[in-house]
Amino acid sequence: MNIVLLESLGVSEETLAACVRPLLEAGHSFQAYERDTDPQVQIQRAKDADVLMIANMPLRGEVISACPKLKFIDVAFTGVDHVDLEAARARGIRVSNAAGYSTQAVAELAVCMMLSLLRNVPQVEARCRAGQTKDGLVGCELGSRTVGIVGVGAIGRRTAALCHAFGAQILGYKRHVRGDEPEYIRFVSLDELLAQSDIVSLHCPLNDESRGLMGRENLSRMKKGALLINTARGPVVDAQALADALESGALGGAGIDVFETEPPLDPAHPLLRAPNTIVTPHVAFASAESMEARCKIVFDNIHKWMEGDQANVIL
Repeated sequence: MNIVLLESLGVSEETLAACVRPLLEAGHSFQAYERDTDPQVQIQRAKDADVLMIANMPLRGEVISACPKLKFIDVAFTGVDHVDLEAARARGIRVSNAAGYSTQAVAELAVCMMLSLLRNVPQVEARCRAGQTKDGLVGCELGSRTVGIVGVGAIGRRTAALCHAFGAQILGYKRHVRGDEPEYIRFVSLDELLAQSDIVSLHCPLNDESRGLMGRENLSRMKKGALLINTARGPVVDAQALADALESGALGGAGIDVFETEPPLDPAHPLLRAPNTIVTPHVAFASAESMEARCKIVFDNIHKWMEGDQANVIL
């Protein structure tokens, strides 16, 4: 098998080499490249691949169609909305993801943003550097808040658990409640969650139902002064509508890690200028621990697929 990695997995050369070694010893070939989003460059690099490995780099249908030997796409990411799954399905190409690798990392950043906004950390840090005091910037405790979790999968559940540990009341919204969810999560309709939550944290996948979910209408249903956290997918939120809600004071703040496009962002992006907004360049998934876990998962995916026992199945 010819295995091609089209972008870095964010681990050391030693870690990558240790994962690759069993494949080379079994007679397979492996090539690794730095990220390049130009489809023509991708085609040139991947045209002879049996297995393609990517992280969150877009993989278009034209690239998939130009790889006649391709049999397996191994996505080192949880979401796969950046992969043309229809093109893969049409070719009978199998697809796996790296579910679970960043659950703790994403949940921790979501809570970090909640705490930073509640305690006015960016503002008081600037005050301190300027030789000023906290006057007028005394914040609130997470334990006294109601946190609404939209999308109660693995990451949503972990975020809920961390917030519950602080003493917060937890509301949850998901399409299908299975009955094995933690008892401290009270499941309600989306309208009720938005109306009752002091903090709304988004953890839903991007699909036809969630795209634009937090537009003007649903943002207007949130409590006045509430906080919105998005560590899910950028297009779940209407960025301009959120910026307008923050400018007007309808919402009290936002923590945003994901956008409509991957950073770097246009300096004119509305959320870069919105008040009381913490923005990070899609880093929630990226911790030293999660990168190591991800690398192990995606190489395990290859071995299991080769053995006929595909794991983390998307297609």
